[in-house]
Amino acid sequence: MTVAIIDYGSGNLRSVAKAFERAQASVQVTDSPDIVAQASHIVLPGVGAFADCMNGLKALPGMLEALQEQVVQRKKPFLGICVGMQMLFTRGHEHGVHEGLGWLEGEVRVLSAECTVPSKRPSTLSTRHSALKIPHMGWNDLQISGKHSLLEGIKSGDHAYFVHSYHARCKNTSDVLATVDYGQTIAAVVGRGNIMGTQFHPEKSQETGLRLLGNFLAMG
Repeated sequence: MTVAIIDYGSGNLRSVAKAFERAQASVQVTDSPDIVAQASHIVLPGVGAFADCMNGLKALPGMLEALQEQVVQRKKPFLGICVGMQMLFTRGHEHGVHEGLGWLEGEVRVLSAECTVPSKRPSTLSTRHSALKIPHMGWNDLQISGKHSLLEGIKSGDHAYFVHSYHARCKNTSDVLATVDYGQTIAAVVGRGNIMGTQFHPEKSQETGLRLLGNFLAMG
């Protein structure tokens, strides 16, 4: 079993590699489509802006073609992390409109800083307050909303670590496997078959993250 972690200049690669090593995987951090083609599992991490990450991935000769063949056609297990998850969708709206991989239907939009706070007066309606900090940073409780082997042994209330200012709005609710609440419902885990993604960072999510990575490695 070999995990190819795609290096397209997004950073944060070493912590992801170490997490997979702790999960007993053989890891290769690579920008080579040939190594990606030989791997049993493929991981796309991401830190930064949607467009920068997509442009970095496109700049790797032959990488998009290799991913199309290995993930879409050959159905190898694929995991996108943070912006790597967002890139799975149709397009992102960060500093303009930018096309994503389009493997899942939906758009990536900025988080709202507003949250609904119930009024203390029973006779009045709830009001909206700009009370949330953006980016959404820190621990949050997962709410499991779908069935997938990626989430085996993970339950609602388990904690995961987030750092993001944008989130995916899925067109198909069946693609949403887990959510968190941060003034709105945010897709925390998405997946359809062999294509999966986490908005949170499993490499920073301790027990929950290690279990999820172990589940990912058990596929295929």
